[in-house]
Amino acid sequence: MTGFQLPRLTQSNAPLTREVLVINEWGEAVSSTIPCERALTVYVDKRELVTLMTLGGHPELLVLGFLRNQRLVQSVHDIESITVDWEVGAAAVKTRRGIENIEQRTSKRVVTTGCGQGSVFGGLMDDVDRIVLPKATLRQSHLYGIVNAIRVQESIYKAAGSVHGCALFQGDEMLVFIEDVGRHNAIDTIAGWMWMNAITGGDKVFYTTGRLTSEMVIKAAQMGVPIVVSRSGITEMGLEVAQRVGLCAIGRATNKRFLCYSALERLELEPDLAGLHLRAVA
Repeated sequence: MTGFQLPRLTQSNAPLTREVLVINEWGEAVSSTIPCERALTVYVDKRELVTLMTLGGHPELLVLGFLRNQRLVQSVHDIESITVDWEVGAAAVKTRRGIENIEQRTSKRVVTTGCGQGSVFGGLMDDVDRIVLPKATLRQSHLYGIVNAIRVQESIYKAAGSVHGCALFQGDEMLVFIEDVGRHNAIDTIAGWMWMNAITGGDKVFYTTGRLTSEMVIKAAQMGVPIVVSRSGITEMGLEVAQRVGLCAIGRATNKRFLCYSALERLELEPDLAGLHLRAVA
């Protein structure tokens, strides 16, 4: 049945890093690795939509997740194909039935705090109160497992810096890890991966190296993920959104330290794991 086919995606490849010659603190010329950054202009049914600045690791999934998180398509089956051509820096999206009122829905742009994307369409708070997240909890031991999995993960950041990393976990098992020049690109790519693999968010945990702004919290909630973890902190508006939808937002998560900002009932605390006896002695 045509209506239930997954979209056809190209498998385009582009270099993720390059070597450059730099001068170090001793005045020596040495080789250094830097991440690549390239523009990808998205066309939907031959209509130019937006240009994304991206690392280019998984551009088809990025475009799919972008359309999902911008609420421009309701189902993965709405997309017939996504074709990326790096020679012209373009992604051609073909839908099955078009996008209703696309001009009106994309006329309003909100400049965001994100890097690598820069704007989102429509009102950030549209339909937030309609989101109902499934009941799910995270054990403190699994939180520590997530932090450790990120610590040992091979990454572009370790080699070159200047990128954000995002991951999706089930318990402390990493399902997918994505890096891009902006955390919004990374979460959109994960959203696209979830759609293509029929992965639901109800029992998952989303991790990001970047801060938890309102846009990041909204996107995680739209993906049905009830728990988010960040190595960084959370903004006031990000916290307000998390509280409104009952999303557990955990920030400043490094080693065995963390701060739970909202929905504490979703976190199964195991304080002995934090070494409270050592704290008491100190």
